[in-house]
Amino acid sequence: MKPFVPIPVVDSSLYLFGGHQRTVPGGWQFFEQKHQAFELMCVTAGHQTTEIKNLATYTYGPGDAMIISPGTLHTNKNSSDTEEMTYICFHFNIESLELKSEMLSSMVNAVIPADQSIAQAAVKVATKVVTYSADHQLTKEQANLKIEIAVLEFFFALTENLKAHVQEKGQKYTESEAKTGRMIATLIKKAIEKKHVPVFSFTDICRKVGVSSGYGHRTFKKVYGVTPLHYIENQKYNKAKRLLGSPEYSIEDIADLMGASSTSNFSKQFKKWSGITPSKYQRQLKQKRRVRTVKESGYFE
Repeated sequence: MKPFVPIPVVDSSLYLFGGHQRTVPGGWQFFEQKHQAFELMCVTAGHQTTEIKNLATYTYGPGDAMIISPGTLHTNKNSSDTEEMTYICFHFNIESLELKSEMLSSMVNAVIPADQSIAQAAVKVATKVVTYSADHQLTKEQANLKIEIAVLEFFFALTENLKAHVQEKGQKYTESEAKTGRMIATLIKKAIEKKHVPVFSFTDICRKVGVSSGYGHRTFKKVYGVTPLHYIENQKYNKAKRLLGSPEYSIEDIADLMGASSTSNFSKQFKKWSGITPSKYQRQLKQKRRVRTVKESGYFE
């Protein structure tokens, strides 16, 4: 009998923004900033100095990389007063809590030297992103797909090399804290994955885990780099998008499945998440499904 091979459910969300390659003159510096996403910084020529507020100041050069964690105040400047410096950077966020946790535990806010596999993978993806962005023979959709593939390959490289990196650097949280964080994340996800999302609070989740809400909040953010509320809202938003993409449900049905008190309140919440109404989101999905045929018409469902 031939083996049955189940294909897993793949529900990933990659958000990439604020990326560019830039050559700056000697003496250049950028004001203090922070972002609600990770920032990948790679130097390709010259040297850059990055100051992580209340932590450390690093100077790094060609082939070196740095991943700056969400919410971190930092400044960047050209280390030289006279020579040019070239860098590539982009900001990104990902759905995978596990990968976020591993990055936060061992590799963020410090220089990753050029001779390490992770730095080499970082420079490779940064270079690809710039190349695809500048390739005018690609359509916008093709360029976006190639960029997404390159970034996902970078994430895969991270998973291959993170274990050795963690062993070398040591984790920033205990196994007990990691276990508590995982339990909280699992309970939140299970609640939201139910067909009808129940009304629940973070306090309810912590009570099931056997910890106070204060400890649960601090531990979750320490392990995963985001607040529990941010994670809850993100999970609900992802589910709402999936339901809106299903033709079997009306917006009224989806509001009920999401546990909203009314269709109006669901629409307001979805617009807060996405910037557009549920009906407009559905129209955009329908537009994206449109494909060209020989007669320049037709839909792909």
